[in-house]
Amino acid sequence: QALSEIAGMGGGGGSLQEMRARRVDVHGFWNPGDFPRSPYPSARGKLANIFRGSTEEGYKAYHADKYDEDKNPNGIINFGTSENKLCFDLMSKRLTQTDMNLMEPPLLQYPDWKGHMFLREEVARFLTYYCKAPAPLKAENVIVLNGCGSLFSALATVLCDPGEAVLIATPFYGDITQSVFLYGNVKLVYAYLDSKITGTSTRPFQLTVEKLEKALQDARAEGVAVRALILLNPQNPLGDIYSLSELRDYLEFAKRHELHVIVDEIYMLSVFDESATFHSVLGMDRLPDPQRTHVMWGISKDFAVSGIRFGTLYTENQDVANAVASLCYFHGVCGPVQHKVAQLLRDRDWINQVYLRANHARLKAAHTYVTDELKTLGVPFLNRNAGFFVWIDFRKYLRTGTFEEEMLLWRRFLDNKVLLSCGKAFECSEPGWFRIIFADKTHRLQLDQDGKADSTDEVIFVSRHQEPTCAGSSNLGDLIGLLQQQMRSSDWLQKNTAEQFA
Repeated sequence: QALSEIAGMGGGGGSLQEMRARRVDVHGFWNPGDFPRSPYPSARGKLANIFRGSTEEGYKAYHADKYDEDKNPNGIINFGTSENKLCFDLMSKRLTQTDMNLMEPPLLQYPDWKGHMFLREEVARFLTYYCKAPAPLKAENVIVLNGCGSLFSALATVLCDPGEAVLIATPFYGDITQSVFLYGNVKLVYAYLDSKITGTSTRPFQLTVEKLEKALQDARAEGVAVRALILLNPQNPLGDIYSLSELRDYLEFAKRHELHVIVDEIYMLSVFDESATFHSVLGMDRLPDPQRTHVMWGISKDFAVSGIRFGTLYTENQDVANAVASLCYFHGVCGPVQHKVAQLLRDRDWINQVYLRANHARLKAAHTYVTDELKTLGVPFLNRNAGFFVWIDFRKYLRTGTFEEEMLLWRRFLDNKVLLSCGKAFECSEPGWFRIIFADKTHRLQLDQDGKADSTDEVIFVSRHQEPTCAGSSNLGDLIGLLQQQMRSSDWLQKNTAEQFA
């Protein structure tokens, strides 16, 4: 229906209000004047052309003017894209070792579209171990695709018919909207979370079964067929980790309403504080509805290699597995990369003794530095212990508290060469929330204009992690950085001039 309405516009007309009135659910910020007037794309192609938001606009701007300490020191610094830039040294060293370099004929030929069996067996063992599964997971239930975006797209296409919907709590990783819509014409139904602590909500943006029930019933009252529920655990952008009892409640809710559950656990090994415990759905003693429970994971986040496109699905439902596998023809992983991933996942000693220890320490140090600075600046935020991001509250800097003003603030950051992600990109119900990525080695970033800070120009610092082998120089560098920060944020130098001392 959405596509036919787009086609009826002839590619040239239709205001934003008209688009909304016709229930074309387009995500993000875009200009109606950008609607393509070209006669060449199909209606679906025209919709794909405009299907971009602030995340895409900022992402394009960043790649056109990327910061480089030597080549482009005045370029854009990307604190908007969720990537771990703290472990390139460890990963580049491991991925270039001799065991990674194999080029045998099977790797250069068409594989089983579910993935080479040697890789699927390794994924099954890996997930059994790190998800703490009560019994060994089976390779026959594993499917390999080129990233979790492709998995969302494939699952939406397989589980829903065009025009049907998937339930998800907001705020959420906004690119899921594109993944489920562009191919499958599947829409999202939102269970809106907010920062208020009322009733059964004991923490900000808490997901409860009551909120899921309300969103589901509201959608059905409007005639929308909801076929599945998406859970992000750990949650992006909030950083929440669901308890076992919460997970069980969500899964029981889905079973009552015969909903499939897509569980995205892509940050499961990026829980960087010992006080927090991650519980995988695959580690539960009993799944309420195993034939409708589908778990996905990938290496882009936990292993800091977002440029290597690899995602994996675990499902006991062979009908779903085979249907997804038929789409793997379009989303396959090349043979040499499958070999490298298998070698990586089987190196349990290196993962546990080297990589995870260093990665967690670096994430924790960067997170602590950023959150300490936010506290100093009086900027509220959610203090969580998973992922690469902090959900920060800039509402006090919005004069009218609208999403339009939030967008202006986002653009002001971008104009000053800093890419953040605004709350609307995550379908947040409250204007003024932003996500900042802290997993970056940028030593220090000062956001100001003409050297002066005002009510909307705050100073934010992100630490460069120092290796423990240089404890002396690290401590000195930290001390110098602290002194520089205090001088910048203090008026002591202005009040105590040389003339006054004389």
